[in-house]
Amino acid sequence: MREAQPLNRRGLLVGTAAMTLLSACGGGGGGGSFSSGGSSSSSSSSSSSSSSSSSSSSSSSSLPDPSTAPALKTHFAANFKIGMAADPAITSQSPSNALLLKHASSITAESVMKADPIGVSEGVYNFTQADALVSFCQTNGIALRGHNLVWHQTAPNWFFAGNTADPGYKALVTARLQKYITDVVTHFKGQVYCWDVVNECTGEDASSNYRTSSPWYTALGPDYIEIALRAAYAADPTVALFINDYSTEDPAKRARLMAIVDDLQKKGAPLNGIGHQLHISTSYPTAAAVDQALKDVEARSLINHVTELDISIYNDPASCYTGASGCLAQINTGTSAFTAAMQAQALQYRALYTVFAAHSSVKSVTTWGIADNHTWLDTYPVTRTNYPLLFDTSGNPKSAFWAIVDPSFTP
Repeated sequence: MREAQPLNRRGLLVGTAAMTLLSACGGGGGGGSFSSGGSSSSSSSSSSSSSSSSSSSSSSSSLPDPSTAPALKTHFAANFKIGMAADPAITSQSPSNALLLKHASSITAESVMKADPIGVSEGVYNFTQADALVSFCQTNGIALRGHNLVWHQTAPNWFFAGNTADPGYKALVTARLQKYITDVVTHFKGQVYCWDVVNECTGEDASSNYRTSSPWYTALGPDYIEIALRAAYAADPTVALFINDYSTEDPAKRARLMAIVDDLQKKGAPLNGIGHQLHISTSYPTAAAVDQALKDVEARSLINHVTELDISIYNDPASCYTGASGCLAQINTGTSAFTAAMQAQALQYRALYTVFAAHSSVKSVTTWGIADNHTWLDTYPVTRTNYPLLFDTSGNPKSAFWAIVDPSFTP
């Protein structure tokens, strides 16, 4: 189940004009909701749209027979795990169930393994939904990514209760964080292959390497990242530990993240890899920019995971994210604009998967969702139908799918 997305969710889904949005980006769901005032009816015009639509988001009736589609987990087995974000409810639904069973070698918990809902109160946990996802994965031989332990948007207030002026306040919050991570990681020990330990800790502008608005930073300063990593390692020394963030393809933000990583490595903190969210668009970023991001992580002897990939068909201006202004109008299926968007999307997916496959450090590539019938981009940054994934609303492979599995396919 998709969470409500706040205004500061992510900005870099669009072209280079969105670089100005770095101070307005946020992270993977939760918190306040974004106003839907910028719906397609009030958006600026885009490429031609039509009132006609269909139930499928495939781009062409001439696509190969869906029954001939190879299993992605088999096709890319020599390169990396193929992941999809899901929560328990969607795993039994159509077309998600069949797609997961055929294509996924990894699942990321979309929301059920975050501190909210797991951390009900201090020392009290609700593992029901997370355990259901674990059960589905184990029954079907699918590996599970733990997502996530520490994130500013799902940080229950009980972590920070107390008098901030008290000399013992910092130690109190530290102990709560350590206990929570110890208990949760221990509960899932042997059931997940990695954890996004800290999610979206990087600063949005040059004023700080860190996200200083995070309640974790407010309470503990930058030390909370090291504290979290060490607690997770102590609870399960065998699980891979990641920092996960968005806009890693942007050189300025990546430099701030790498500065954090360099500091952690100097301190000997346990860190195995970096997660690159890659919520992007058909025009941004370039494959070369992503390639450089992977190289910068490799230079620090760390693993790369692509954690939340989706490719929006809307190349919105920065104003769409700061004030829902100038957002492109709905692109409907059955139009020339839609056909062009599917082609551009396919080419972007192909370019990126070519880069991923060229890096042995890339061990997992996950899309944020399964098929176009379930995507958070239908309501962010405004309400309109988006088609960002490899499978259409009926679960059939799109041009983007064929582009990544068949080099001879022409989108």
